[in-house]
Amino acid sequence: MRTIKIYDTTLRDGTQAEGVSLSLLDKIAITKKLDEIGIHYIEGGWPGSNPKDIAYFKEVQKLKLKNSLIAAFGSTHRASVKVEEEQNMRALIEANTPVITIFGKTWDLHVRVVLRISDDKNLEIIHNSVKFLKKKKKEVIYDAEHFFDGYKTNPEYALKTLGAALEGGADWLVLCDTNGGTLVGELQKIVREVRKTFDCKLGIHTHNDSGVGVANAIAAIDEGCNQVQGTINGIGERCGNANLCSIVPNIKLKLKLNCLTSPQLKKLYDLSHYVNELANLIPDERQPYIGASAFAHKGGMHVNAVEKDAATFEHIPPELVGNKRRILLSELAGKSNVILIARQLGIELKDNDKVYKDVLKRIKELENEGYEFEGAEASFKLLVKKAMGKYKPLFRSAGFRVVVEKKEDGCLISEATVKIIIKDKEILMTAEGDGPVNALDTALRKALRGHYPEISKVHLKDYKVRVLDAKEGTAAKVRVHIESGDQHDNWNTVGVSENIIEASWWALVDSIEYKLLKD
Repeated sequence: MRTIKIYDTTLRDGTQAEGVSLSLLDKIAITKKLDEIGIHYIEGGWPGSNPKDIAYFKEVQKLKLKNSLIAAFGSTHRASVKVEEEQNMRALIEANTPVITIFGKTWDLHVRVVLRISDDKNLEIIHNSVKFLKKKKKEVIYDAEHFFDGYKTNPEYALKTLGAALEGGADWLVLCDTNGGTLVGELQKIVREVRKTFDCKLGIHTHNDSGVGVANAIAAIDEGCNQVQGTINGIGERCGNANLCSIVPNIKLKLKLNCLTSPQLKKLYDLSHYVNELANLIPDERQPYIGASAFAHKGGMHVNAVEKDAATFEHIPPELVGNKRRILLSELAGKSNVILIARQLGIELKDNDKVYKDVLKRIKELENEGYEFEGAEASFKLLVKKAMGKYKPLFRSAGFRVVVEKKEDGCLISEATVKIIIKDKEILMTAEGDGPVNALDTALRKALRGHYPEISKVHLKDYKVRVLDAKEGTAAKVRVHIESGDQHDNWNTVGVSENIIEASWWALVDSIEYKLLKD
């Protein structure tokens, strides 16, 4: 069975994405994760371009990697300098990596307009650069930059550039769709022609400017390429690089070719989120395979079918890539949605139980008011408990007041007073906070702490507000989602109101009630 080598360029090409910046510590941490999952090649950066990448290649030598080879990246030497005198070439050698990847010009437009040299001089540069690096006992990967554009305008010359790299001793020829403008059919034909011309190890490097980066990478593998380059989550310049989080499971599960092992593939979901976290990026919930919505089911008929056989609406079991199935609640939900989610939350409802009808009716009423329970499982659990008649509130809200005062010196003070009832005893508590919601949260905790000391272990982890009807302006309803957690787990609650403070209050109350209920 063929083995496809996975080449990750997140640490170099990925950092060219708008809004992405990785520190040296970030790059080392991601390197460890990539090695853990079994990536064959990790492109660490361009040692001749900046101090951070120079430092990276020194630090990475201290790691004891089990699966990955580190590659230093650079270009062919300049026409005005001999290859052995080129500073960038020396920097590549000094990076002390087992693999060096260099790119060269294969599109004659770039040779004329960018390099401003003759076609023959460019061929000489490619040949000499590869040969110089091979003499240093390195594995050399030659990235044929703009190969597909070059081939489409001048196929004979594009192929000559590949020949020059091969004659220099390149171990791999990687065909690059650098501008991301090639469509699948034409890419396949061109790869086919390259294979007819050269008997060598081929790789593919695609970008997503036409929305077919992953499709092109898979098509190239179908045509015989045995190395694929890409980035985690598809981050990269402009529209991004081909996404390895889609490519790898397609190779393993759909093409049935070797790349990562099955246990390694199960770490893909965690790797994706880890990189997003370090890069300070919001995860794409609709990303294939590893997005939060990739195996989420909302329609009642779909959920009913999935309950009987998951293959009815899932192309693979989510666990294969470390993801999980999610059953969503909304106005589109049916009996199966409610029963399955209740079961996941430890509440057993029967098929003929009247409770599920009451819950479903209440959900649809609340969603009509602007509530959303897809990401608020704690609020849903409280809803079910109340419908079952098994919920006895440990406290009742009797009102609150919030005052925000801006003083003459510019100081802003938020103060909240809450009134709650515990066992027919009225408790009034006041607290200040960094803002009105924080003041409310603090006052509520202070009021409850004497009776329920476990409240001190609850921490607010995330707070999101969404305006439901922007046309209403400042009078619009808002939906507040709050994520809370303790030392054991996290949970989400929701509140809706035309008043952002009241919406926050209901979400806070649900959060505290859920904590007390689960304890």
